Amino acid sequence: MRAIGTVLVVLLHWLMVEATWDGRTLAVGNALAHGPAWLLTWLQPLPLLFFAAGAAARYDLERHPGWRGLHFAGTRMLRMARPVAVLAVAWAASMAALPLLGVPEAAVDRAARIVPQPLWFLGVQVGLLALTPLLLRALRRWGAARVLVVLAALPVVVDVLRFSDQVPVSGVPNVLLVWALPYVGGLVHAQRRLAPPADRRPDALPERAALALLVTGGLAATVLLLATGPYPVSLIGMPGDAISNLGPPTAPVVGFAVAQVAAALLVHDTLARWARRSAVVRWVGARSMGLYLWHLPAVFAVTGVVLVGLDQTLPAPWSAAWWVTRPVHLGVAALVLVGLVAAAARVERRIPRRLGRG
Repeated sequence: MRAIGTVLVVLLHWLMVEATWDGRTLAVGNALAHGPAWLLTWLQPLPLLFFAAGAAARYDLERHPGWRGLHFAGTRMLRMARPVAVLAVAWAASMAALPLLGVPEAAVDRAARIVPQPLWFLGVQVGLLALTPLLLRALRRWGAARVLVVLAALPVVVDVLRFSDQVPVSGVPNVLLVWALPYVGGLVHAQRRLAPPADRRPDALPERAALALLVTGGLAATVLLLATGPYPVSLIGMPGDAISNLGPPTAPVVGFAVAQVAAALLVHDTLARWARRSAVVRWVGARSMGLYLWHLPAVFAVTGVVLVGLDQTLPAPWSAAWWVTRPVHLGVAALVLVGLVAAAARVERRIPRRLGRG
């Protein structure tokens, strides 16, 4: 699931690229904002990634039962520190070097503000990691069903207050609350797989039927909220929309998360059999952090060479020329990304191990 989610994040971000350069100003749009392309935003895989993070955290705690709270989060954070540090140093160095190489400062400034944006995911993950022991105690005390229902309801309450004329509040709490739902789903999934067979209680409703109901119910809730609420139909932020369904995440994303995770669990056994035989899954899984961190620099480098270096324009999104050039554009970006990930890995290995110990 993590490998599939990583690949989908990379592809969706690369398909969003829309930029023009007039020699002084770099204008950045979103190719998915044209026509029905917003439908592709319903493939965004963030619920899968947080679900995988929750399952991985539970398995990690099983291997290290003495870890608690902030120590657990801190240890996991140190594991992420080396790749993030390499990106930060490279990012700062390139921002200083590019103007000296003749790249206009306007283009450098825009890229400088966009490249670090994916780091928000790591910040939320650290917060959830710190809460993991507390969340596990809540699951043991109140049961998975009650905890998951409460987690699904809380973002809706925040949104009701957020868009209320009487008691308006910030939507910022949903940055943690919405993603806590698939994360805790991952904890529950891992917990069930770790339990001895004798301790596994049979469900009153067959598991596949329950998951199918969650898929249909989650999708129905998402569509209903989009149809009746103040939300745009795109599940990511789009230029011109009054609000974004991801910044901060909104109630429709809760329904979408339920449906996406349930759908993934429906095909879990098939995915597991395929993953065990797939060299691609193993390769992506071992480099998911690097691919996530470096996919924007890779596509920006390719786009910058086309716009600034070659003084060419990008085709209009979804035009015939856009379709014809996508394989080349994405293929070159993929080659650059593989090179960046390999180079970053070599640098990471030179950083003292104690910075990432745990």
